[in-house]
Amino acid sequence: MTNLADECGTDAEIYKRPFPPTVHVDTRTGAPAALYDLLDQLGLQRHTVQQGDQTLTFHTAPLHLDFDEQKRVATRAIPGLLLAGYKINCTPTVFDEPTYDQAVHDIRVRKANPAAQPPAPASAPSRSAPARRTP
Repeated sequence: MTNLADECGTDAEIYKRPFPPTVHVDTRTGAPAALYDLLDQLGLQRHTVQQGDQTLTFHTAPLHLDFDEQKRVATRAIPGLLLAGYKINCTPTVFDEPTYDQAVHDIRVRKANPAAQPPAPASAPSRSAPARRTP
């Protein structure tokens, strides 16, 4: 099994596998667990295959979906992957521009309206800055 992410020097390669038509995501060898976890959180399904002494991990869009919906799932994941700092490549056969634009819009809305986001975990209190006095 060829790993396109290794060949292309990216963290993940998103492309179409022909038989049956599925959206496939190759991640680079030795990818951090955080990348696998993020792909899981973004709606992609993790698969592990043992090939000789090597374990290969990759993701697919949910296989029960038709190809067009698989494309949308994968495309919606791209902005989150990019924001996390990963280098991603997606073939034009899979990329769905309106879905990408909507995903970017949704992220911007969440950032502009933090009240709509789940609360951040509690952290240790920090010292507040002293109040400034004006003469």
